[in-house]
Amino acid sequence: MDKNKRLDLSYSQMKWETIFKRILSVMSAIIVIVVAGVLITLVVESWPSIKSLGIGYLWGKVWDPVNNIYGAYPFLIGTLLTSFTALIISIPFSYAIAIYLGEYNPKGWLSDLLKNTIELIAAVPSIIYGFWALFVLVPVVRSLETKIHVAPYGVGVFTASLVLAVMIIPYAAALGTSLIRMVPSPLKEGAYALGATRFEVIRSVILPYTRSGLFAGILLSLGRALGETMAVTVLIGNTSAIANTFKDIFFGPGNTMASVIANEFAEADHALYLSALIELGLVLFFVTVIINLIGKRIITRYTNN
Repeated sequence: MDKNKRLDLSYSQMKWETIFKRILSVMSAIIVIVVAGVLITLVVESWPSIKSLGIGYLWGKVWDPVNNIYGAYPFLIGTLLTSFTALIISIPFSYAIAIYLGEYNPKGWLSDLLKNTIELIAAVPSIIYGFWALFVLVPVVRSLETKIHVAPYGVGVFTASLVLAVMIIPYAAALGTSLIRMVPSPLKEGAYALGATRFEVIRSVILPYTRSGLFAGILLSLGRALGETMAVTVLIGNTSAIANTFKDIFFGPGNTMASVIANEFAEADHALYLSALIELGLVLFFVTVIINLIGKRIITRYTNN
């Protein structure tokens, strides 16, 4: 009797495991289908623009819907410049927070306060950051631009990058904190036993052990920065003109692919205009995919080493 019960129980467990595996497979397939559907939709809806404008759309420097002239180059440059500038600004803060919460002060009221603050930063809607920066950060940036002899717009690529950096800090910081806390204690204790200081343990044990995960956090932050819309739209100045010098490009007004879609999609009054905007979304899709593939290649290389 006991043997029959054990067989029935084993059969039931196998049955539920099979059902659970099939559910996971179906859900995974649905995700792939959704992504493929998004890509197909973008390609189909942007086909008139692709057919009419060709590959020159990517490096065209003029965006003039009135005369049916469409070039994505200013928005591509604006997207990459704001995203990577924000990433460079955010990395020291993200790593510092991760190391502090993961190694120096993992418990206590100060740790809980900082952790809750980081979570709050991620939860605040982006438009709120845009409004805050418009009234607080823009005057500060305008004062800085006056001192360095740049046209004092206040709004522009630099201002948008600063706010974007604040918005993406929680992603790398949260992942980095979790990874640092997961470093095996024997590795750290062995280093301490050999006479290493805490700084040396962090530099020679913790960071090498978690480097692939920390880079994944940077990649996650970059993905978030590439697609940000509302805060950037409020602060970047929204112009398709390209300045002559890097200083003017960096501190002057600009535009990103996401912000120009948000600004002009409702105003697209003919088929080619609408298709050109959708093609911007397609370009943004491929830029995100390419950057993620490069990042994953680097992560794989770090992991193998």
